[in-house]
Amino acid sequence: METSRIAHFFKAKLLLLHVGEKTEEKERQILEILSQIEHKDLEVSIEWKTGKPDQVLLETCKSSNIDLLILGALQHENLYQFYVGSIARKLTRKVCCSVLLLIKPSEERIPCKHVVVNGLEDEGTALAISNAVYVSNALGAKQLTIVEEIRQKEVAVSVQDDKSLKKASILKERLRHREDSRVRKLLKSIPGDYLKNLKVKTQSIFGKRGYSIGHYAEVVRADLLVMNAPKKTGLLDRVFPHDIEYILSDLPTDLLIVRKTH
Repeated sequence: METSRIAHFFKAKLLLLHVGEKTEEKERQILEILSQIEHKDLEVSIEWKTGKPDQVLLETCKSSNIDLLILGALQHENLYQFYVGSIARKLTRKVCCSVLLLIKPSEERIPCKHVVVNGLEDEGTALAISNAVYVSNALGAKQLTIVEEIRQKEVAVSVQDDKSLKKASILKERLRHREDSRVRKLLKSIPGDYLKNLKVKTQSIFGKRGYSIGHYAEVVRADLLVMNAPKKTGLLDRVFPHDIEYILSDLPTDLLIVRKTH
């Protein structure tokens, strides 16, 4: 149900992929679900394939030129799942397209009101923000918050007295101004029609990247968090997690991971 609504809002075709043997009972169940979707004009196709789920999904996304892979995901992962990796985590690292992880798919639509997107200084951020604006419009969200995560080490001042406290405060304000200016420049490239019905604000937060924005999204009860796709996929990244790993292990809300497709 949730996936069919998303496909409708994005004006997209929907491909349902079942990894496993095709049986009359499974086919009946899927057709029964499809008969109950709200948008009857949605173009839907069903494919049946056998093999390892993650490998089949990876290959299908590539061969079928998929733009968005939608998956159900665990909101909280235990230590074993973090290191061994769930199917959703493996696909997030390796798939060729953007990924939408849904933690609480609903039969009845729950309106999307507030979208949060990362605004960190990265080559993929412009794409993430433009996608966040598009998704906000498609889903009818009225508020978009661009979060600029500033590493605490950038404020390298030891606060010991009023003078050092003032110095740290001035430095933080300068960093906020720098980040706001950078993000505002990115927004200028987005057509005005996409922004006129959307309240856009910027929010600077200091702390560990990934963890900070995930916590922020949870505190403000965001309906969707949009992030850049992770670049590295090596063993060291699983032992020493990078930004997005903190979010994947404890999802604060539905998560859209934006990856540039060719």
